[in-house]
Amino acid sequence: MDQHRRTFLKTITWRIIALFTTIIVVYIYSGDAKESVVIGGVANLIKMILYYIHERIWNRLGFGRAKPLEYQI
Repeated sequence: MDQHRRTFLKTITWRIIALFTTIIVVYIYSGDAKESVVIGGVANLIKMILYYIHERIWNRLGFGRAKPLEYQI
């Protein structure tokens, strides 16, 4: 099981990549640098919170994980 620290760091690094992607796309669409940064910042803050919650829920599920051995020789 991942620690909260690891999930948080994964969330931050992924959102940095997504932030720059959003800023670039909005800038290409609008041509306004300030608007691009504001929209990118707000959208990514919300998405970061939702991603963290999503990761923690998935971390609690056993789906797709190998079961540990009951014993070792």
